[in-house]
Amino acid sequence: MKNLFLLVTVLFISTTFIKAQTTDNELVERAGLNYLEGFYEGDTLKLKNGISSDLYKFGYYKGNSGEFGGDRMTYQQAIDYSKNVLKNERFVSSAAPKKVELLDVQAHIAAIKITAWWGVDYALLSKKDGVWKIEQVLWQGPIATIK
Repeated sequence: MKNLFLLVTVLFISTTFIKAQTTDNELVERAGLNYLEGFYEGDTLKLKNGISSDLYKFGYYKGNSGEFGGDRMTYQQAIDYSKNVLKNERFVSSAAPKKVELLDVQAHIAAIKITAWWGVDYALLSKKDGVWKIEQVLWQGPIATIK
């Protein structure tokens, strides 16, 4: 009887942990998709649901001179960009890359790789009050433009 109780307890704890981990995985992926869809669709609500107000986004792109440059985007600049997409109806094609890959999900931090029309982003997220949001992004422009 003692062994049966122990087995049931272990199974319950394991199931609860797996369920919680799956939920966190889904929430982290949703934050990444909110980020992408916020930019793609000009949806500031999705974007706000995906990014922290402390967002630090920095990236590398190949400019017209052929040299690589770097650029930073703040939370407000991200929101303004999204608003501009909606205002000017500059929506991204449905054929554009839209991929979120989970790299690691812990109890309070996570890392994802995002593939988008502008290139590849590596994003770090944190979980505050049960909500996952992107805190930092490091990106590089599309492979096709990099030589």
